[in-house]
Amino acid sequence: MSSNLLPIHPTNDDDLDAPAQTVGRYFNRELSWLAFNRRVLEEATNRAHPLLERLRFLSISGNNLDEFFMVRVAGLKGQQLQDVEQRSADGMTVSQQLAEIAVQADRLMGEQQRIWLSIRDELGAADINVLGVDDIDGDAADWLQIHFRDQIFPILTPQALDPAHPFPFIPNKGLSVIFDLKRKSDGENIRELLMVPATIPRFVRMPGEAARYVSMETMLRRFSGMLFPGYEVMGSGAFRIIRDSDLEIEEEAEDLVRHFRSAIKRRRRGRVIRLKLESGMTPQVEALVKLELGGSDALITETAGFLGIGELEQLVDEDRPDLKFIPYAPRFPERIREHAGDCFAAIRAKDIVVHHPYETFEVVLAFLKQAAGDPDVVAIKQTLYRAGKQSAVIKALCDAAEAGKSVTAVVELKARFDEEQNLLWASALERAGVQVVYGFIDWKTHAKISMVVRRENGAYRTYCHFGTGNYHPVTARIYTDLSFFTADPRAGRDAAQIFNYITGYVEPTGLEMLSMSPKGLRTRLCELIDAEIAHVREGRPGALWAKMNSLVDPAIIEKLYEASNAGVQIDLIIRGICCLRPGVPGMSEHIRVKSVIGRFLEHSRIWAFGNGKELPNDGAKLYISSADWMPRNFDRRVEYMLPIENRTVHDQVMDQVMLANLLDNEQSWELEPDGEYQRFDPGDRPFNLHRYFMTNPSLSGRGASLRNSDAVPKLSLRRRR
Repeated sequence: MSSNLLPIHPTNDDDLDAPAQTVGRYFNRELSWLAFNRRVLEEATNRAHPLLERLRFLSISGNNLDEFFMVRVAGLKGQQLQDVEQRSADGMTVSQQLAEIAVQADRLMGEQQRIWLSIRDELGAADINVLGVDDIDGDAADWLQIHFRDQIFPILTPQALDPAHPFPFIPNKGLSVIFDLKRKSDGENIRELLMVPATIPRFVRMPGEAARYVSMETMLRRFSGMLFPGYEVMGSGAFRIIRDSDLEIEEEAEDLVRHFRSAIKRRRRGRVIRLKLESGMTPQVEALVKLELGGSDALITETAGFLGIGELEQLVDEDRPDLKFIPYAPRFPERIREHAGDCFAAIRAKDIVVHHPYETFEVVLAFLKQAAGDPDVVAIKQTLYRAGKQSAVIKALCDAAEAGKSVTAVVELKARFDEEQNLLWASALERAGVQVVYGFIDWKTHAKISMVVRRENGAYRTYCHFGTGNYHPVTARIYTDLSFFTADPRAGRDAAQIFNYITGYVEPTGLEMLSMSPKGLRTRLCELIDAEIAHVREGRPGALWAKMNSLVDPAIIEKLYEASNAGVQIDLIIRGICCLRPGVPGMSEHIRVKSVIGRFLEHSRIWAFGNGKELPNDGAKLYISSADWMPRNFDRRVEYMLPIENRTVHDQVMDQVMLANLLDNEQSWELEPDGEYQRFDPGDRPFNLHRYFMTNPSLSGRGASLRNSDAVPKLSLRRRR
């Protein structure tokens, strides 16, 4: 089944039988992201998912698109306004990219509206109704009028638009409705603007067992007489804006915390990037809104449908378990249970990997809580990129500091859209006595590392946790990530050097296990790929498997092309952006790229190198990491790459996690040489990797006792080519 996508790089040289030199070597980064969001959107039409879960995918696609404009398109617009001439890696100018983005984004938004109409009909058939103005009568109308009068009317502030009342500031993602009115007493015309406050839910649920929802804009129109007594409504129109929400960091900032607090306030007033208008506005109103908000800079689009697709998420909260995924309760790792819940004893015995969300994030919290309460623990060091609003991680660190332990927290202020929350956590940590460090001004600390130093037998032992995802209890329930625990002294010494680099700018020397960026991670990856090329040239198989969120870095892409031309077999599992063009003769014919979109968000970064044999094999070089293969991860972020040497952990990550991702054919898409993504056809041998992990224990849970039994179904790779 085709995804019906246009090529994500609009070149004129996509004759794939032509020599490789004439074929575009890269797909455009921004258009590749839009192709990813289209795959997310298509899950809203996937009838293998329950109805409300399909609605959730629709709302996610809307929120994704909002953020794309707030950050990526805002950045391009900034370049355009400054006459930046730099072309993207695929050769497009800023103006060309913005023009194509506008076309593709409008097409995507049109699909969202079409899918919403279809889902709304299906919701009605399932007794979940979204009512229009004409659908409300009888007792329902009476209840709604009272609710509007008592709960909503006092919050609203109509504003006249005339020479004495200039057009007001509209907040980011703000929904507003303009009314054209005529005074009944003398026929005078007046124009009123109503901004819907962010504190008001987009939908009101009517009382009763039957689920009946009314949107805010429907209520505004229904009760316009209450809002504007003595006036006749001649017309109305809604609009919604997206503002530039990226933060620019001044390298000369004298006080980083104060700078961020100021920048967060400025972000709320960023320039308008996208203006969405409800179709049917009068020409005069449309011209006014465009003049006041759009100017010549904003991308403007009209729609006859629902403005703010992301806000449909409110409907997903309806208590209808029959229309949602069957709840899943994560497992607690049995290895730690076997040690009576003692995390340190379990880790001392052998390295452990925990596969989230199938195995609970509570084990990470248990590790930190045990460290906070253990009198033999003398120090804890922790990076914090995103921790969520209700963070047990923060509490554990505060408890440890208040118990007299030396606690250091590296809080990343530049975690996009979490800056304000992270400032709050930093203040709370400092009040508890934690040494808070903000890292580098021009780099983000993206590595997820925790280390605990403990007195044992007259000496000190270091326990480490390395994560591919954030210390965030909410995302840990929906993101697939790995948590790796080890007491290997080499890992402890390397982790200590990385923390010293972040806190004191002391550059690491002689790292024993870890590789890190921005100090050589790209170089180390190229060395590993070169080793596979050398194996092929010496007559042995060369193989590479890599799983990540995005592949953008031109240097790595060129190295992968070189490896493909040498005969290295490359399988890439890239959920989101992929700028590499696979399957082109003479350039990338041995490279295959797939994307997995399903119930859980594939987030782990795992890389495997055959080491002279086909994959999978016991001697393969296997790594986990916090980094995607993007320039920012190699050059502007602190990241880590860690080899997996323990046999049991190696087996789990290689023979379960990576193999299952490659075998999945129910929620996978393959990237074609022309840029289209084709959904896999499961045929008569369907395999769903999320279902597999939800119903089977992990190999690391009980080690050899599971590996040598039939408790875990054995996976084997049926090579496609």
